[in-house]
Amino acid sequence: MQLEPSQLRISPMPKTWILDLDGTLVVHDGPYFLGKDEFLPGAREFLESIPERDMIIFLTARSTYEKDHTMRFLKENKVRYDHIIFNAGEGERIMINDMKPDGLVTAYAINTKRDRFCQTEFITDHTMGTNFD
Repeated sequence: MQLEPSQLRISPMPKTWILDLDGTLVVHDGPYFLGKDEFLPGAREFLESIPERDMIIFLTARSTYEKDHTMRFLKENKVRYDHIIFNAGEGERIMINDMKPDGLVTAYAINTKRDRFCQTEFITDHTMGTNFD
């Protein structure tokens, strides 16, 4: 397992954020014991800091049975997102993407400890991503 980086330099280009829900943004609640979702400390502020031009995709192993309360939680908390995928597998999530010709890395994966929001600082580096090929 790769350790969570303390800092990640990212380009100023529009991004796609692919985020898990349980244990990553909200308290991992197994089969919904708490009766409601609860943000992890810092998660809500992080979501609000994502620029409007960026795309947000939530992946969750939650079943369609849990869809209604999940959608209600997101709406009540005014969480902006573009897509949400339910029934995502419980195993590894693997992303494959090509690098830009100028060497810009176009995919990162960050593994966090369950129920501890990401501690990575995302630093926009305006010298990155100048080649838009």
